[in-house]
Amino acid sequence: MPRVAVLGLTLEANTFSTVKATMEGMQREGGVHRGAAIADHYLGSTATLAGFLDPDVPDGVELVPLVSYRAGALGEFTADAFDDATADMAAELRARGPFDAVLLALHGAAVAENAEHADAEAAERMRAVVGPDVPIGVVLDMHANVDRQLVDCVDVLRIFQTNPHVDPRDRALECRSVVLSMLEGRLRPVVAFEQLPLVVNIVKQDTSDEPMAGILARARELEERPGMLDVTIAEGFPYADVEQMGMAVLASHRDDRAAAQAAVDEIAALLWDARVELQGGAVTIDEALQRVSSHTGDRPILLLDVGDNVGGGSCGDSTSILNAAVEQGVGRIAMTLWDPLVVAELSDVAVGEQVSVTVGGRSAEQEGRPQPLRAVLTGRSDGVFEDPGPTHGGFRRYDAGPSVALRTDSGIAVVVTTHPM
Repeated sequence: MPRVAVLGLTLEANTFSTVKATMEGMQREGGVHRGAAIADHYLGSTATLAGFLDPDVPDGVELVPLVSYRAGALGEFTADAFDDATADMAAELRARGPFDAVLLALHGAAVAENAEHADAEAAERMRAVVGPDVPIGVVLDMHANVDRQLVDCVDVLRIFQTNPHVDPRDRALECRSVVLSMLEGRLRPVVAFEQLPLVVNIVKQDTSDEPMAGILARARELEERPGMLDVTIAEGFPYADVEQMGMAVLASHRDDRAAAQAAVDEIAALLWDARVELQGGAVTIDEALQRVSSHTGDRPILLLDVGDNVGGGSCGDSTSILNAAVEQGVGRIAMTLWDPLVVAELSDVAVGEQVSVTVGGRSAEQEGRPQPLRAVLTGRSDGVFEDPGPTHGGFRRYDAGPSVALRTDSGIAVVVTTHPM
């Protein structure tokens, strides 16, 4: 009976952030799961681990969930957190083995204080346990900074191909299928890979917009060629100041490395030709608020502060938009801010009471720009919620920590959370 180990270690590391990813933080915020608890947490979502652990497997295949660490998007792993997590994963892999294959959920943009190429280092530490002949399948986020070290260490590599990321489970099912075919002796894929010296602006990474939409459509066409298994683009993660940062293209074929390389060359050329289009811009805060003030449609306007992108590892306490909205008297805005001190300060205040607080702008990144507010406390929550999705990243269960909602006299609603969310 083939036994397949399932593990995870994911961090999208913003190396400019002062908030490190720690073991204590992962445990406190529910990012560590063991054994059957991994399936309990992820099944029912569209996350990578939901695909790896999907129970619809061929008869005789045993999926063995071992341990999963998820830090979300933060600064680098501390050296202790990275070493302790990978040592625990390796120990579980060794103790519960032998295994015929390994499925490993990584992000692809992880960085540790002691390992710039943290994803590759984690994969190599698992490889050291199982040896060179056991297939290892890996699924990465589309914002991965992929390097040759990781490609050479694993046998099957799949990358999300949607942004927002709504396909992690599908990519995991593909990865698992190829790994199981390898165990049956039916397949031994060959891989071609190229890194491009190209950074894509975050506002140009939406895969439903051009030029990415057209380039990805061509990749899907190339996948239809005989023997081709996949043609994949990694958009890269520009908030990681590391050697491997940038776009990459991979392709795998059943047995023809030249065919895989030809596909990589074509997609890489398309990306390079589109490099000017991939450098987009954004409007100023004042321009954005002018649009809000004059907006009369039924649908809301979403203001994305790309300089304080919680999904990209920043702190989530920027008051830049809030400061301007208060100064200009612009209402009808709802926003979130990370400020555990305010949540604690209001812990004994009843819903409906008027309060005066100073919110946000506390992190080192924000250079101390808190915003005074006079507002009504309109709600309180434990911050735990579910979204059955499909959602960005495929995750279903979330925890913003104890949270409060405020509404100013001018109609600005501010949800203040304990964890960045």
